[in-house]
Amino acid sequence: MIPLSDPDITGVELAAVEAVLRGALLSAGPTVAAFEAAFAAYLGRRHAVAVPSGTMALLLALKAYGIGPGDEVIASPYSFRETAHAISLAGAKPVFADVEYWSGTLSPEKAEPRITPATRAIIAGNTNGHPAAWDRLRALAERHGLKLLEDSTEAIGARYQGALVGTFGDASVFDFSQPFAITCGEGGMLVTDDIDIAMHARRARSHRLEERASVVVGSTPPYQAGMSEMSAALGLAQLGRLDAILERRRTVEHLYYRHIKSFEGIKDPYTGPDVTDVNWFLYLVHLGNRFSRSSRDAIVEDLRTEQVHAAAYSQAIHLQRHYFDMGYRRGDLLVAEKLSDRAVALPFHPHLTEDQIAFIVETMKDASINVGAGAAIY
Repeated sequence: MIPLSDPDITGVELAAVEAVLRGALLSAGPTVAAFEAAFAAYLGRRHAVAVPSGTMALLLALKAYGIGPGDEVIASPYSFRETAHAISLAGAKPVFADVEYWSGTLSPEKAEPRITPATRAIIAGNTNGHPAAWDRLRALAERHGLKLLEDSTEAIGARYQGALVGTFGDASVFDFSQPFAITCGEGGMLVTDDIDIAMHARRARSHRLEERASVVVGSTPPYQAGMSEMSAALGLAQLGRLDAILERRRTVEHLYYRHIKSFEGIKDPYTGPDVTDVNWFLYLVHLGNRFSRSSRDAIVEDLRTEQVHAAAYSQAIHLQRHYFDMGYRRGDLLVAEKLSDRAVALPFHPHLTEDQIAFIVETMKDASINVGAGAAIY
């Protein structure tokens, strides 16, 4: 099986984790603090708080801003469901707005009519590595007095108008689980320039051992959501190699493009005019109008039969059971539904060879013909 993802792990990471395992502290040690400092420095932000997942990072950010029951948060329906889950876990109501067709990112123009007096924040992500329209989203948030939260999990190293993703939100979050470019196995990071938000997040994350007798600190129950020293060691080593990891992934991207540009039945990944750099999360292709959701699923199944691990990139979040029960229905967010029904994520990692990529693309071409939709789409 050609896997969908395969982490870029070298002797550097193995040595870093071994050093922790040979030490006296496996949790609440100096490696977590070092990873936080290095990550904040990489982005040029003042504070970074390490946690076990991006979902927890976003939950802590929402809690830090006092967002909870009775509040609404604008979000995209075309992303990983964990973003919307964090809103529900905070007790607030996710309000979905549609996305831009080419980039798949939250549309500021479609988000604005969804704002009500109960809206407290906007959460936007850099979908599959493509930065959102951050200048327009910032203007929208300021116009309505809302917090702007950035989910940069899929796009580390990408740039919008020259600035790194992770620098646009009042608070921004990252996830380090597989298959992201930096992986700790499991892990996440909240970054912000606001010391009050950072301190609130740290208090809600966990209490330090030396604080166990504090009456003041003990008044707030924490989530016990600290990152382990092993995860931090892995993340710190990967952060030090980030440029090399991203460069190897770009090589794979170029190989894909070389083979896929002759395939008239798909739309290959798009880069917007304001985007300086894109670092794709997965190699995502969009099937044309002649394809249906069922034919997309048949293509994915054909690929898997040929030992290629492909997947639907996203199932529209507003149609998943928890949000369906809130009243959302098919037809509410047409662009997100169209993209979700026709997006195929192909294997994307630095260990792919050109022969494997050629095989993947050729197999997908054959599969598209098998479902009777192998014609040009535009």
